[in-house]
Amino acid sequence: MNSPTLDDRQQVCQRPGDSVVMYQKWKDLLFLHWEVAPEEIQSTLPDGLNVDLHEGKAYLGLVPFYMCDIRPRFLPTVPGISNFLEMNVRTYVHDRHGNPGVWFYSLDANQALAVALARRLFHLPYFRAAMTASQDSGMIDYSCQRRSDPEKGSRFRYRAGAKIDAPLPGSLEYFLLERYLLFAHDKTKEQLLCGQVHHTPYPVHEAEVETFSPVALSQAGFIIGQDPPVHAAFSPGVSVEIFGIKKVNP
Repeated sequence: MNSPTLDDRQQVCQRPGDSVVMYQKWKDLLFLHWEVAPEEIQSTLPDGLNVDLHEGKAYLGLVPFYMCDIRPRFLPTVPGISNFLEMNVRTYVHDRHGNPGVWFYSLDANQALAVALARRLFHLPYFRAAMTASQDSGMIDYSCQRRSDPEKGSRFRYRAGAKIDAPLPGSLEYFLLERYLLFAHDKTKEQLLCGQVHHTPYPVHEAEVETFSPVALSQAGFIIGQDPPVHAAFSPGVSVEIFGIKKVNP
């Protein structure tokens, strides 16, 4: 097991030489993070992944945002399919080779085709949800209610605060935001998979959070209660290139 070095973390920020398979835009992202015991995170991970730590601490993230202009490499966007809402619950991991990335516990979306394709092609835990988002004077009112758990719902009210400097390598903000690998697990083949994305570094603002809900964290099996997040940030968004998913060698 090799923990990522700072050089490892900076290397994955570079654009790979592989062919792009899809384009997306991620907009108006709210990043909320809570500290969780590393052993609690580790107990949820598949073989081949280890919890990634910043100064000995592990983090659980909740990220509502807009998915926009989604299209395969050689096709245009399609009205009614290419734009939807998404909210993910995630943590930070690395593989045995020291490659740092993201592990998703859930990804809620209000686009049925996206949910089906992501589950089938990328082995990601997507869930269909009823979701709404509106904006008034910069304040985003965002809600999510998973169809498989309709008794529980999440609501967030947030907006951008003051712009802050680009996160420096080694900082907590860099550790949490500058992530370009995702890991997934094909349960039928017991195979660990890795996908890569590329985008310019997130422009980052302070987040003014009026309302938040940790319901999605409890749906993922983590009991947070009403504890406020230890970290919050906002980004107006980035344009993203998506690359193919690959097997991770043992």
